[in-house]
Parts: sequence; structure tokens; C-alpha cells
Amino acid sequence: MKHQIEVNGIQLYAFHGCLEEEGRVGGNYVVDVNLTTNFSTAALTDDLTQTIDYVDVNRIVAEEMAVRSKLIEHVGQRISQRIYQELRGVEKLKVKITKICPPINGDVQNVAIVIKSSAQDFR
Repeated sequence: MKHQIEVNGIQLYAFHGCLEEEGRVGGNYVVDVNLTTNFSTAALTDDLTQTIDYVDVNRIVAEEMAVRSKLIEHVGQRISQRIYQELRGVEKLKVKITKICPPINGDVQNVAIVIKSSAQDFR
């Protein structure tokens, strides 16, 4: 059986971007994580150890967002890799990182990257 776990709207302040100013001033980001897994045992037993703990997902995202990168693509790749390495039972993963009010010389609300992957992509 396939199930989805979503941790949406993780709001963070981080220092990503190619401009030096972005590294000093920082900006607002929102991260959404969607995991495909099988939590049938957890659903039957009410046992947290038989599913993916949302706290662990949030922790991994926060830790990787705290490491400065020029590209949010790079941050998304690191988040994906750590989730597969550290969380048991993840079959597929979707990570979306949204950068609010990017400095791109235009009236743009946000930009985002999306990484969709499966466990085989990180073996």
C-alpha cells in the first residue's frame, strides 16, 4: 500500500543566492515536503516508530536551509539526500523550495524549485 505524508509550509529565513547581498541580508523561504511511504503498520498500531516522524523532516529541512548555498537547487538536493539517508521507509519524495520576493529586477512574488525523486536515485 502507498501512503503520502506531507509537511507543508515550513517557513524559514535563510541566506541563499548568487548575490553577495543575499548572503548578508537573507530572505524568506517556504519548503514543502511530500513523502511516499507505507504507514499501514503505524495506522494499525498507533506506533510512531512505524512511520516517518514529521519532526525529523522539519529538522532536516531546517539544518540544510541553514547552510548557505548560491542555488536553492543545491539545497533541495541536499535535503532530498538526507531524507533518504536518515528516514526509513521513504519510497518517493518531492521537495519544493520557494524563495519569497527574489531580487530579479521585476515584480515577482516568488520563485521555486521542485525535486521529485525515488529511493533508487540516491543509492
